[in-house]
Parts: sequence; structure tokens; C-alpha cells
Amino acid sequence: MNSVDTYIRTDTGELDDMVPLVASFLEKNILDLVIDGRTVRGYRTPDARSLWIRDYSDMLRGIRYFEPDVRSVVDHFAETQAASGRIFDYVTTFPERPPGERENWTRYVRVPVEADVEFRLVKAAWLAWQATGDIEWIRSLIPALEKALGYTTRHPWRWDSGHGLVKRPYTIDTWDFAYTAGKHDWLQFQINEDTYWGIMHGDNSGYCEAFRILARFHQRLGNPEAAREWSVRADRLRDALNRVCWNGRFYTHFVKLSEVDIPGVDEESQLSLSNPMAINRGAAGHERAVAILDEYRARGRRKGGFAEWFSIDPPFPGGVFGDDRLVPGAYVNGGIMPLVGGELALAALEHGREKYGVEILKRYHDIICASGESYLWYFPDGRPSGIETSTSPEATPTDGWGSTAMLHALMTGLAGVQDRDRLFRRVRLCPRWPAAGVRRADVRTGYAASGAFFEYSIEYGESSIRLEMSGRDADVEVHLLLPEGGSADSVRAGGLALDFDVSRMEESIYLDFTTRGISRTEVRIGLS
Repeated sequence: MNSVDTYIRTDTGELDDMVPLVASFLEKNILDLVIDGRTVRGYRTPDARSLWIRDYSDMLRGIRYFEPDVRSVVDHFAETQAASGRIFDYVTTFPERPPGERENWTRYVRVPVEADVEFRLVKAAWLAWQATGDIEWIRSLIPALEKALGYTTRHPWRWDSGHGLVKRPYTIDTWDFAYTAGKHDWLQFQINEDTYWGIMHGDNSGYCEAFRILARFHQRLGNPEAAREWSVRADRLRDALNRVCWNGRFYTHFVKLSEVDIPGVDEESQLSLSNPMAINRGAAGHERAVAILDEYRARGRRKGGFAEWFSIDPPFPGGVFGDDRLVPGAYVNGGIMPLVGGELALAALEHGREKYGVEILKRYHDIICASGESYLWYFPDGRPSGIETSTSPEATPTDGWGSTAMLHALMTGLAGVQDRDRLFRRVRLCPRWPAAGVRRADVRTGYAASGAFFEYSIEYGESSIRLEMSGRDADVEVHLLLPEGGSADSVRAGGLALDFDVSRMEESIYLDFTTRGISRTEVRIGLS
């Protein structure tokens, strides 16, 4: 791994070392599995020595800056797809419960109660394609991706035709064990006659994004009719999600299809971890995004403590999901997750709560700088997770899931380099450095798989802003946060005046203009 091609350097230096710190966590998570004589190179989940497509598809947002092989995991999960279209959750060649278990056989697992696995494969394919630019690879994957989505929208365990939404057993948000009202003696991963059914919003926001990815792929492949079909399906799913699951302040954790009540918890007030993800997946529009962000901030102020990056709040009573270690504040039952914090930070930066987003990034930065560690979850008082407090076999101090969510928020939200196509050929550039008190920044993002890159430097003066950008024939849509109280009166590139607009996002003012086909260009923005 090499982080030289991706960096941030600012005049304050406050967040500059987050890139190499996260890269160091990821380096310790590399997991090479030799299966059928071929190496599948991926990054392990933080709580088990295995490759889960769910973790990997999120972590790939950071992995691809440093790792040349972003395809072998995607290929392997596609190649091992069932005839029905179902995708495995994870694969490992290591004993999972040592020392009692010693067998190093190749093990594939699908947790039956999970309904989100198939959209994760689609998202991973999208992120890998952006880094490689290989459209023929995507052409070869399309049948598997469409088959996976077809499985979800047709199988009676996955699809509720009455609402037109994905369903699942009663789990804690996206996690993999179901409530049984005491009818099972431990964590329940199976579906049976005692299963309580319902709709979990996070499944549906994930499939909404996956449908849009298929539309983009088909557009790229020259299939406009298929692209329109997937776009329409995405719109229908989004509308059904917002009609059924939105409660006015956030997405209801679990909309029940079976009659069940869990004593000791106010289920109507439960705020669960997929809420900020719905924002970043494009399922929640701006008004809903602001409502969700304000809900998290209000609960954080009210509760105090370590952070408001709740897995779920309020939590369930201890042990009701079958394991006494799942007490309130532990793991996905109210634990504090950097994964959630990173999603919140990105959503805040994108929706007019820029200073809140920066605050989250700085809090996380302080944690990992002080300890040199990052955990999947923490107790609300700040204690990190451990094997003895978790249902998982491990609790590594180099969590790649949450750390890459934070890195993603830093690089695409604050530094603001967003790849809108592949290989940084179409970039949305939205630097938000004034929210962090930064007056000069140098940023470079690169994909290790292809060598594609985009870089810029920006300097804020009293009467002007200098922005210099470099790429490879990149079309750049600039959406630049202006300093507080500032307004733009001119934009010039290479001595020529550019058309521009000024827009508002909540109380923030942005400057918008476009440059096309740049290799290197300098822009001067006059302030008034």
C-alpha cells in the first residue's frame, strides 16, 4: 500500500495525518485468500478474519486510494453466486472460533435474515469500476448484478409486493440476528415459522442506490432503454420508502408486517444507523437530510457523553436478542460507531451543516491520534469494544469500516473531490475549507488500480481565491463554499471570464461554475 498519491496538506495541519493513519489501519487488514488456486485479495472485517461483501463494499471507498487490486473480491462474490441470484455474505479459509475450531477449510456463509447483501455487490462493482475504468469488465458483470437484484425483488423472503419494498426479519437495522421473543436460545440467524417480518429502511435506501448504479452502467454501455427502466425502478422504490418509513423526523427503524411488541423500549423513537446512509445514498432529499442531522445533534446535546454516532437510540433492553452481552450501549445495541460518524459527517458537509461535519471529523481525528487505534464500536462513555463485550470472535484496534467512512467524508465532503464517472474524468469539486478555518490546502486523490488522479490547491485571500486544478482531460463542476460573509463578483480562468452562479445551502453560500477538459488550469475568483 502507498498513500503518496493521496494526501491533504493544509496551513492548519489539523486533519492532514488522517490519510496516512487510515492507510496504516487498512494495511493491517489486508487478507489474501487462495481459493481454487487463485488469490482473492481483500480487507478483513474488523471483528472476524473473513471477507464480508457488506464491509468491503463500504471500505472500498477508502481502499481504492491505496490498493491496486479492487476487482478480485467483486469477481469472487459474483462467480460464487447461487442460481437464484443470491450472494454469499462472506468467505474465509481460517478457523473462526479457535482454539476449539482448527479446520482451515474454505467456508462460505449467507446469513438468511439479511436482505442487504445483493445491493452491496452492486455498490462494490461501481466503486471498483470508478478506480479501474474497465467498462468491458462491467459488461461481463451485468448479468450477475441484475440477477442479484432480481433475487431480492422476487424472492418471498426479500420482497413485500404490497408496499413495493424490501422486507426482512426483525433485526437491529442492517445487522444479522433477529428478535425471537425468547423462542430461540441464542442469536437467531435463521428464518422459520416464528420469524417477525417488517421493512427496514436501510435495505431500501441501499437498493435505491443500486438501481441507480445499474442505470448508470447501462447508460455507459449504450443501453438507454435499460437505463431508463432502472431509473424508474429507483424512483418508485425511493417514493415507497419515503411514504412508508419516513415519520417526519427520521426513518422509522422497523415498519412491522408481523404483530410484535418488545417490552421496555419505545420503538417509535428509535433512531438507527442507516439514517445518515439514506442521505448519502440519495434516498433522502435535502429537507429530510436536515431533519435527520438535526435529530442526531439534538440527541447528542441531550445525552452528552462520547459522541452521538449511535448504532441505535434508544437501545433495546439487555439480552432481548438472545445474548446477554448485548446490553444497552454495546455493539449494535446503542454502541457508538465511527461508521455512523463518517456517514453523518459527509451528510452534514453536503447539506449545509458544514461546521458540524468538520466537528465530527476532528473528534474522530483526536481519538485515533491519541490512541493510534480505531475500533468498530465504543461504549457511550468512550471505552472501546473488546472480545468479551461483543458477540463477534475478534475486536481489532484497526477498524477499516469506520475509518474509511471518516476518510470518505474527509476526501469527498471536506476536501470535496467527488468522482462522478470514472478515473476522475468528471469531477464535482466542492472544497469546504472555510468551515474548518483553513486558508490554504493542497489535495491529491489517486486510484492505485489505474494511476488516475485529480489534484488541486486553493488559497483564500482577502479579496480573491486562487484555485489551481490538475487532472487528465477532466470536466469539473466546481461547487465552492465561500467564506462567511463573502460574495463572488468574477471568475476567470486563463484570463477568460467564466459564467458562474451563486447558490445557497441553508445558511451557506456556494459559488458554482464549470470547466471542461482540463489538464491544468488556474482560476481566480474575485470576492466582494
